[in-house]
Amino acid sequence: MILSPEKRISVQLMIFRRAGYAAVLICAWILTNRGSAADGLIGHWKLTADARDSSGQGRHAVNHGVRFLGNEGAAFDGRGARLELPGERVPALGTGPFTISVEVHTDADLDDALGDILSWYDPQTRNGFNFGLLNYSGVTSSQSNWRNVFFGIDAAQAGETWTDCGRPGNNWMINSLTVFDGDLYAATWEPGEDERGHVYRYAGGTEWVDCGAPSPANGLKGLAVYQGRLYVGSELYDGGGSSLPVSSNKSLGGHVYRYEGGTEWTDCGKIADVRSISGMAVYRGKLYVGTGTTGAWRDTPRTRGMYRFDGIGKWTDCGCPGLRVTHIGVHDGSLFGLSYDDGGFFRYKGDRDWERLGPVPNTTQVYSMMAYEGSLHVGTWPTGSVFRFDGPQRWENIGRLGEEKEVMAVSVYNGKFYAGTLPLGAVFRYDGKSTWTSVGQLDQTPNVRYRRAWSMAVFDGKLFCGVLPSGHVHSYEAGKAVSYDKQLQPGWRHLVAVRDNSRLRLYVDGRQAAESSEFDAEGFDLKPNRPLKIGGGQHDWFNGRMRNLRLYNRTLTDGEIRDLVKAD
Repeated sequence: MILSPEKRISVQLMIFRRAGYAAVLICAWILTNRGSAADGLIGHWKLTADARDSSGQGRHAVNHGVRFLGNEGAAFDGRGARLELPGERVPALGTGPFTISVEVHTDADLDDALGDILSWYDPQTRNGFNFGLLNYSGVTSSQSNWRNVFFGIDAAQAGETWTDCGRPGNNWMINSLTVFDGDLYAATWEPGEDERGHVYRYAGGTEWVDCGAPSPANGLKGLAVYQGRLYVGSELYDGGGSSLPVSSNKSLGGHVYRYEGGTEWTDCGKIADVRSISGMAVYRGKLYVGTGTTGAWRDTPRTRGMYRFDGIGKWTDCGCPGLRVTHIGVHDGSLFGLSYDDGGFFRYKGDRDWERLGPVPNTTQVYSMMAYEGSLHVGTWPTGSVFRFDGPQRWENIGRLGEEKEVMAVSVYNGKFYAGTLPLGAVFRYDGKSTWTSVGQLDQTPNVRYRRAWSMAVFDGKLFCGVLPSGHVHSYEAGKAVSYDKQLQPGWRHLVAVRDNSRLRLYVDGRQAAESSEFDAEGFDLKPNRPLKIGGGQHDWFNGRMRNLRLYNRTLTDGEIRDLVKAD
């Protein structure tokens, strides 16, 4: 059919209009299905002026002492300031995907744990999620985690099985476990005549890489990360305190070493005439060590206290409170010393001055400390109990761990408090009031008097524990979790935690930093009957600033996460 020029023009215009309309529809469909930062947004707390939700969902939080500083965000003091979203306003997450996005600011020099960012968790039912920063000191000899990020979910899943991660070298005791620069490190006691303590790096499975033995002493004890480097102290330990044959290696400890990579170490100096470095912690930008386990302390009381590192070969005497200072830890603005004498527990006041906060009741030795639900707790001998610190000379016994005599390693992992014991070398989980539930005996060595679950650290989304006398390290997973095992740098950082249908992921400043193993989404139906806590949770109150907290009921893509980082 031949069309007139006028008719042909009319038909062409109609085709162009329809093609243009279709193009618009196609573009709209692409944009809609590409997603944007507003899709699925079920909560947005800007945290610049108040605790109101700007998502339009009306999920306004109740303020408990948080200060708002405009563009500098909301200031959380680490002492109880938090925001709470009442249970009836918390969105139902169930088995579905969700995403948490937030900006956090932390200081470079810390005098407290960094604490929980966001928590929706019921410890009685072990149901919910935990999202926060791990800054654990006083984990017996070590500072086990330093500025790491953790995200976990649970619905009372698993948590009964331990995995044997092997025996580093020929050791009899894992003195310390510490996370450093994306890896897990172990310091050991190896008591043979021609042996010495080593540091090992975990290589997965049951494999460990030898990182060297810088000291002739039979033990390397405390581990800590300080100014981006790994430090370890040396110890002479004879083994008698564990009812084991006395070591034939009599070489003295008392040195601290800095790791330089491979098997290389720098000697940072001998501390007075002490023979053992028993604990390490970083406080207000300085590295401190306790020295009072064994050796010269009996004859020279002045050397049984605490020392501060002021440069290679420079150690400043911080005094002694009259009893040995062995392990040390940091909480709520203070540096604490733990003692093996008379239930001693002390607060360091500066210079050479100490305040006695004990004795811990019915206790001879205090081994460890950990913040749980915002309060400081300690592990003790000889009743195998954990005590909560309620103020100077005020202690509350929160229970004995089975029939055990000693509580050593402690940690908070995916919302629950765990502790290791002697003589069985077992690990217990705190289940409220005075109830402790055994989650396994890790050391099965026959014909010995004592077995110790001495060291712990959270790594790769799991809880790790090292024991005596088998010298093995074991790992444990409760629920499903993921961790960023490098140091979160100070200042403003953008963090994103994602749950999709089969994995958890963490992003730091827009880049994926960690991913969990797979899980079955139906096994993790999240429905805790609890408020949503911003700046609080099962470990400790958040210590820092926060802004632009967003919650989505879907999985954000990598591109959307990068867009959020640019926008915030």
